Amino acid sequence: MLALDIRNLNKKYQNFQLKDVSFQLEKGYIMGFIGANGAGKTTTIKSILNMIHIDSGEVRILGKNIAEHEIELKQEIGYAFGGIDFYTRSKMKTLTDVIKKFYTNWDDETYYNYLRKFKLDENKKIVELSTGMKVKYSLALALSHGAKLLILDEPTSGLDPVARDELLEIFQELVVDGEISILFSTHITSDLEKCADFITFIDNGQIINSSEKDEFIASYRLLNGNESQLNQVKEKLISYKINSFGFTGLIHSRDFDPSSDIKAATPSLEEIMIYFAKKEDMYV
Repeated sequence: MLALDIRNLNKKYQNFQLKDVSFQLEKGYIMGFIGANGAGKTTTIKSILNMIHIDSGEVRILGKNIAEHEIELKQEIGYAFGGIDFYTRSKMKTLTDVIKKFYTNWDDETYYNYLRKFKLDENKKIVELSTGMKVKYSLALALSHGAKLLILDEPTSGLDPVARDELLEIFQELVVDGEISILFSTHITSDLEKCADFITFIDNGQIINSSEKDEFIASYRLLNGNESQLNQVKEKLISYKINSFGFTGLIHSRDFDPSSDIKAATPSLEEIMIYFAKKEDMYV
């Protein structure tokens, strides 16, 4: 079964639009959702959660349309983000007592197990929590009502490397039994290289690629060559940078002849994002 099935999503604003956004997340996997600021990640996430009215398209969660089964499906969704900006002067315990009333499957035992696991003191005020502790608290809330789909919007933003690594391990543990699925939006692409199974890349409101992580990365090559070599491939490059040695550019693997004498390497997710962003600058 698909945890998330997004089909031909369209949403038009005055200066931006989502255009036929489609991708699927299978149960029991982590999908990294990447794109520059303003690319459409947040609009897509709000559409998934039925927080905005889409112009056309469909969002299905665990086989059901979110527009038709919103109350039922939101019992199955956990949403965690980088910060908690409400009731900051209240204790965690007070906030939890309010939130748990909304969930029919809330389980106190599970909640307290996660508090222990995450080393959280429920008598601490929200304002006293570090960024990492806020994310863990959001996760504890989500997992205590049996959420099957976790939507994590920039959850590791602002965390130090140790705290980030700890959270990534938690995410990987959560999907092991195949029941929980995670959509993980982030700018920190190195996190996804560690933990994601699939990558979905959105650029200017359109899905550029959505596939298994290694397949996604392998579909691009990073070329390094001199000026004359640039002229050989310039028309096929997604974008390129001129440097003192010649050029560095990104190309679709299908457009590159491996028998050529141009040096080619496997790019990182970050490099793929950077060169797509540079494409817009080059052709404005």
